[in-house]
Amino acid sequence: MPRNKKYSTPFPASMMIPQFMHMDEQNILNAVSIEKDVDGFHLQNIGCLAMGGKRAVVIGRSNIVGMPGALLLQREDATVSIVHSRTKNPEELTRQADIVIAAVGQTNMVRGSWIEPGAVVIDVGINPVEDKKKLSGFRLVGDVCYKEAKEITSAITP
Repeated sequence: MPRNKKYSTPFPASMMIPQFMHMDEQNILNAVSIEKDVDGFHLQNIGCLAMGGKRAVVIGRSNIVGMPGALLLQREDATVSIVHSRTKNPEELTRQADIVIAAVGQTNMVRGSWIEPGAVVIDVGINPVEDKKKLSGFRLVGDVCYKEAKEITSAITP
């Protein structure tokens, strides 16, 4: 892992999956330090989330995050629902989940009212929004409205 020379601590890591056919996906995911696994896909992190047959909702069904995330949760005995653009009442389904993975690519789509109090939320969204205060002219936000969700969840990724 690359190290930040100023602070000499590892950077957070996000793995793009699926990888090439000749690579073992689980070995790649498990090579990331548990503490730096921003996606929560390390086997130990998935196990911590899914212990006891939790209910999980994955918002988005991409081959990069949605489907692999759903399969990893399912492998750890979570009951998984996948919410996508044609799902009726996505708010209602999401509100029933102990674990929510948002990977849909829509800025602040998941509001605080969608989330069950105490749920764990993994926001994989990376969406640029205009911000004239930033040198770049934009800042990145997720698929979950962080300001609302952080008041409700037991844990949430930034």
